[in-house]
Formats: sequence, structure tokens, C-alpha cells
Amino acid sequence: MKERSVDEPRTELVVPREGFIEQLGTNIGLLRYRLPTSDFVIKTMKIGKFTKTKVAVCYIKSVAEPELVKEVENRLSKIEFDSVLDSGIIEQFIEDNPYSPFPQIQPTERPDRVVGNLIEGRVAILTQGSPFALLVPVAFNQFYHTTEDYTNRFLMGNFIRIIRIIALVFSLIFPSLYVSFIACNPELLPTEFAVAVSGGRAGVPFPAVIEDLVIEVAMVILREATVRLPQQVGGALSIVGVLIIGQATVQAGFASPVTVVVIAIATIGSFATPVYTAAFALRMLRFPILILSDIYGLYGVVIGSIIIFNHMFYENFFW
Repeated sequence: MKERSVDEPRTELVVPREGFIEQLGTNIGLLRYRLPTSDFVIKTMKIGKFTKTKVAVCYIKSVAEPELVKEVENRLSKIEFDSVLDSGIIEQFIEDNPYSPFPQIQPTERPDRVVGNLIEGRVAILTQGSPFALLVPVAFNQFYHTTEDYTNRFLMGNFIRIIRIIALVFSLIFPSLYVSFIACNPELLPTEFAVAVSGGRAGVPFPAVIEDLVIEVAMVILREATVRLPQQVGGALSIVGVLIIGQATVQAGFASPVTVVVIAIATIGSFATPVYTAAFALRMLRFPILILSDIYGLYGVVIGSIIIFNHMFYENFFW
């Protein structure tokens, strides 16, 4: 069977690098090329009643904790499923909390990222037929690190990480803060800004929360449509959706210009997250916080944020 050649990753286009492909042997070779040491251990097993998919557990013997390796092998051995066609299926079986919106395992297409995590003591899971490796265990701050952070100078790398964290905050609570100020706490706004916002909302027939929810849903639909279309058509659709449809929505009186700007800033903030699954979790959590902010104002934003961070710290990342 002819296989595609080693190419740069499709979902992590930061700096061009070679990425994993669907052939397990080639992916192991990419790791072995970077780790020419006898401590690099690869254990294989087959999962799937019908597919008999070959899975490789990779780790560095002198660095990884034996209990961690044993736990990974134990969870993989307990998988009883008819077909394992991708690493995403394995991820759902071995994660701690399947109902959590946050990813608990880090998928990556980049061999250099896998090698860096192996050296830090983590375990990588490679699957035949999938270009994604799974890294365990994971901490939330890993989703905001890229391989370039370790190769850049100290000041530059940390500055970029701080910018990503600021973008996370904007992505998660900025629309909710806007709704809380408009709906429940307008007295907290400066007079000039409150007058400008009120003037922009003149003629809008919907409450601020409905306005935000409609635009948020439209942005999610637009993003999904752009991803599923061919690259040449997807770029044109994104320009049409953001510029023309947004401008038409404001001129028709269905949304205020300030609301469009707020949602645009929040959406751009979510794009700063290097890992797609973590960015999608933040976009999904904006909806319940929006509803809380409309009911309780700033208290709702605080309550929602506390619940989210409590879940992240105490329920999500324990391997």
C-alpha cells in the first residue's frame, strides 16, 4: 500500500516541521531518529475486536515513572471495542472524566513536541492509521505551550505565554462582562462609554444576551463551515461571513456595533490557543457564563469562573 510522505503538520502550522503520518512504523522512526538511546522503550499491543489496530506505548525508561507506564498499559488493555480507527477513540476510553469539556490528553502531530514531553517523563501513545500521538499525563498550561517556546529566548517565550493567557481571559469572559454591564450593572460604566454603548444599541430589538448568543452561534457555524469546505473556498467564505454579513447585521439593526466588536475580540482570543480542543472548550463554556451574567450580572461571571476553575483544578487533570 502506498503511503503519503512525511509532511508538515496540518493543525499546528507554527513553524514548518515534519509531522506524523498514518503509518505507525514511520512515526516510530521519526521518534527514534531524535532519541538514539537504549532508554527509549516502545511497547506494542493490538486493540479492537475486528480492526486489531496496532498501538505503541512510548516512553524513556530512565525518566518516566513506572507507575505511570503501568497505568497507561492497564487502561489500554481494558479497552473492549469493535473498531479502533483513530487515536481519538482511544483518548475517550482512557481519559479520567469523559463529561469534562476540557481535554485531558494532548494530541499532537509533531514529533519534536512528543520527544520534548518524553524527556519530561510523559508517555506517548501512537496508533496505526492516525497521524496524532497522545501525550499523558497533561496539565492545562501545556495547551498554551508550543515547541517554539522552548527554543526562543526566556523573555520572548514568557511574553508570548502571557499574551496567550490574556487571550484566554478575553475569550472566556469578555462577552459575559459586556452583557453584565449592559443588562445588570450599567452604573459601573463610565458615563461617556455608557452613552456611546446606548447610542449604538438604539433600535436593536433584542436584549443584550440574546444578541450575543445569536452572534456567537453564527460565529461557530461560520467556523465549522470554513473548516469543512475546500481551502480555496473556505478563505473566501470567511471573508464574506465576517465582513459582509457582519456589516449587514449591524445596518439591519439586528446587532449593535459594540456587540460585534466584543464577539470578534473573544473569537480572536480563542484562536491564540495552540491546541484546538482546548480552544473549543473555551468557546463552548462562553454560553453558560453568558446566561449567568444576564441573570446575576457580575456575580454570575464570578460564579461561573469559579465553577470552571474549580473543575479544572480539582476534577480534570488527575492521572
